[in-house]
Amino acid sequence: MSAETMLLLVLGAVAVIVAVRWVADHTGLPAAALLTLAGIGYAFLPGPNVTLDPHLVLTLVLPPLLYSAALDSSLTAIRRNLRTVVSLSVLLVLVTAVLIGAGFALFVTGATLAAGIALGAAVAPPDPVAALSVGRKVGLPPRLITLIQGEGLLNDATALTLLTVAVTAAQGDGFSTPAAVGEFVIAAAGGVAAGLVVAYGVRPLRRLRRDPLSSNAISLATPFVAYLLGEAVHVSGVLAVVVAGLVIGHNTPYWTSGASRLQTDAVWRLVDFLLEGIVFLLIGQQLPTVIRGLGQYETSTIVTAAAITVGCVLLVRPLWLLLTESLPRWAHSQLGGQEMDDADDGPPTGPFSGRLSIREIVVLSWAGTRGVISLAAIFTLPLVTDSGAPFPDRDLLLFCAFLAVLVTLVGQGVTFAPLVRALGCRADQADEARLRNQARIAAAEAGLARLESLQSEEHDAVDDQAIGYLRAQLSGRLDRYRKRLDVLSSAEGGDIPLSPTYEAALRLRRAVIAAQREELLRWRDGARLPDEGLRILERELDHEEGLLPARER
Repeated sequence: MSAETMLLLVLGAVAVIVAVRWVADHTGLPAAALLTLAGIGYAFLPGPNVTLDPHLVLTLVLPPLLYSAALDSSLTAIRRNLRTVVSLSVLLVLVTAVLIGAGFALFVTGATLAAGIALGAAVAPPDPVAALSVGRKVGLPPRLITLIQGEGLLNDATALTLLTVAVTAAQGDGFSTPAAVGEFVIAAAGGVAAGLVVAYGVRPLRRLRRDPLSSNAISLATPFVAYLLGEAVHVSGVLAVVVAGLVIGHNTPYWTSGASRLQTDAVWRLVDFLLEGIVFLLIGQQLPTVIRGLGQYETSTIVTAAAITVGCVLLVRPLWLLLTESLPRWAHSQLGGQEMDDADDGPPTGPFSGRLSIREIVVLSWAGTRGVISLAAIFTLPLVTDSGAPFPDRDLLLFCAFLAVLVTLVGQGVTFAPLVRALGCRADQADEARLRNQARIAAAEAGLARLESLQSEEHDAVDDQAIGYLRAQLSGRLDRYRKRLDVLSSAEGGDIPLSPTYEAALRLRRAVIAAQREELLRWRDGARLPDEGLRILERELDHEEGLLPARER
């Protein structure tokens, strides 16, 4: 493929991603499902197509996506819900893979346990991108967002490690449980250690991280360094990326400046937008490749294999959640759970959270959409075994994995938002707004206390004037925050109450900022203000506008 053709494909992909994003915003449909369908449509058109290179995806696409998700996650919240996160990201992945492997060995003619577990390892980990994008729009509670994020961060490492073990068994003498467990433990522990090494290795660079451009460069390079370090020492590079991202994201407020954080966040949002879009387009384009190798199998074999794969993917997850959440209280305590009353719906305060409600279990069950990791993983299956024979049922395994991705990504992705709305499983927006305003009040009071301590020190009249100005400014903010908190305290039904005065003030401030921009442009067009000066003043107005919320919060 020529460079010009590749450039046209990239430009076309960007155009499709932007168009699908617009459609998704105006229809409420998930962009991931729409992009996958667009990829399928393009795959059957004449012209060049792009075949998924699994090693390219695992090396260049997966690390930045996982790292960005880890930066955006809460290490504190994941610790608090660690029991459920580990249950979903490790135990459920292992159970799903083993059940699919056993099903293939028992019911699919000629299939082996190792080959079935390899397929199970590929399709076991959900890709949370689609579920999270929809969940945030419909206002999922923070706890469910944390569980979906935490599961998505850690399950890829479990699945890829198990896949390596299963492929080795399929190529050699069979599946050995003790060897598989030992290899898994070493890979996981080593991945955590490699991630910590990278996370604290960038800490001495915190002075450089105060410069926005240097901070961006270091941030973009970090996931690849973590992944390559993990792979170089033969442990989980994926887990190294996740651990590095969680630790760095948790410590970023101490290490970087405000300007660096603003620019780095903007860069990662763009990276996520483009990489996720290209990934879902690639998923759809693999359909012809997957179908091409099915001619050698009987229809009954294909139907049986597909039913086992999709059935396990859809059914094992809700059954596992129901089972683990219905354990007796003493079992929860032994597993690290809190001693909480079943009716206690308050936020957890210990290291682990309380039980999930039935509505939360249904939502989490339907959030198990599969994605590009499943396809990239299954495409890494070798063509031949160590003996030179074809890898057992490789084409059938590719089809089953693609079908599982398609069914969950499109079927569950499209119906996820209506399901959440029907169940009424939404965050208490008024309660979240109250918490934010309480924090704002505490921060403003801390600022006033610091001014009081500064005023008691030796200073001159100029300092007195500056302290008085800042005190008046903070006192005004404190009054606004307290009035807003009074309004939020009377909220009912979990919705943020409208404040006509506040909404009017926001509308007027936006109108004033727009008038200022228009005047600056007239100065520039009239040759009274150079473009460099215009950009500086525009940036000031942009930051001021960025502080305005869409509505009261």
